[in-house]
Amino acid sequence: MANPFVSVINLGCRVNRVESDRMERDLAAAGFTLIDPDEAELVVINTCAVTGEAEAKTRKAVRHALGRARHPQVIATGCAAALHPESLKELSDRVTVVPSKVEVLRAALACLGLEQAPRDPFDRADAADESACAAPFHQARVGVKIQDGCNNRCTYCIVWKARGPERSVPVEAVLDQVRAVEAAGMPEVVLTGVNLGAYDGSSETDEHVEIDELLNIVMRETAIPQIRLSSIEPMDVTDRVIDVMAASQGRIAPFLHLPVQSGCTGTLARMGRPYSAEEFEALCNRIRAAVPAVALSCDLIVGFPGETDEDFATSLALCERVGFARMHVFRYSARPGTPAATMSDQVPPTVMAERSQQARALAERLARADARRRVGTVERAVIEQGARGTLGSFHRVEVEGLAAAGIAAPAITDVAIMDVTASGLVRARVCAAADNMQA
Repeated sequence: MANPFVSVINLGCRVNRVESDRMERDLAAAGFTLIDPDEAELVVINTCAVTGEAEAKTRKAVRHALGRARHPQVIATGCAAALHPESLKELSDRVTVVPSKVEVLRAALACLGLEQAPRDPFDRADAADESACAAPFHQARVGVKIQDGCNNRCTYCIVWKARGPERSVPVEAVLDQVRAVEAAGMPEVVLTGVNLGAYDGSSETDEHVEIDELLNIVMRETAIPQIRLSSIEPMDVTDRVIDVMAASQGRIAPFLHLPVQSGCTGTLARMGRPYSAEEFEALCNRIRAAVPAVALSCDLIVGFPGETDEDFATSLALCERVGFARMHVFRYSARPGTPAATMSDQVPPTVMAERSQQARALAERLARADARRRVGTVERAVIEQGARGTLGSFHRVEVEGLAAAGIAAPAITDVAIMDVTASGLVRARVCAAADNMQA
């Protein structure tokens, strides 16, 4: 049987990216050939519905896939497929909607009229448990999904409807995935989830294991060189989580992505966020005190209903005081079906655009400042391709001396940071013994 050609297109968040990577590995393990969408017989689209704009992009992506050269079958999965399957089905009789991602492989076989895959893909544990897959990894940094769903009810968000209630991958299944990454020689795993800090997994003795306990278990039970936490809600960053990071001796990357969403307490209240701006800033101060090398990142929504010029200025001022290394700036986009979409005092698009521009300019300035403060220090770097890689603090880095030291991607090594280019790229060299003594 000739290997069928398939392409996976990802839309949306970090969790979607990890799920799309997993789909690619599952399809490859089953004997499908991953290829450019123009040559594919089947296109799988992992959809997003976090905003109305995102769902419109989903429909556009499906229509674009239908128009590809080989007139492929299209599978739509993910959040938009779960929320509004009929609106996607009506686009073409070549569209199959599969809300559950664990059913994508079976649906792919059915779409192509195959009774079985070129290789048997169903000789592993239930995919719902996110168990390890033997197919190769293609990145030096590999995402491991440990949690799905959300019990929060932020007024701008519909993900809780699309993803369902919080649920966690059992501890042993997490360890299986991490061990698979380790066995493949990859230097870093990124623990991801829709609400990562709400992790509440069961162990073999049916104990409740929270995120800080899971980190300790992964460090104890595996030899993976570096563990990175993906986005984690501020209210879930407990002192226990901070203490585990501080005691990890750099094995947990000194980086936290905290979706603050706004630096104004009044706006946070309208968003339904369960913390004040003052509480958020105090959290950041505690993190920096315990992990001085930490880089903090955030999501920031500008133009939320009712946000005044003063509120926006207050929000930017908090961002500047915290000194974020990264800021993901989003203009508010009304999502039908959410309370915020019907709030009064919607901010005009022109005002949102101006605020977005200001916030992005601040983000660029703060990113360069955080990179520059690392000059003269030593950090671990994951080498991904050639001389390029990513620091533990998540800054992009170019490293000198790798070949002479016998280091080739994928790898992890200590580097001495020399300077920062105008574009924000960190320049470093492989550490000598003296560098490590000074670190």
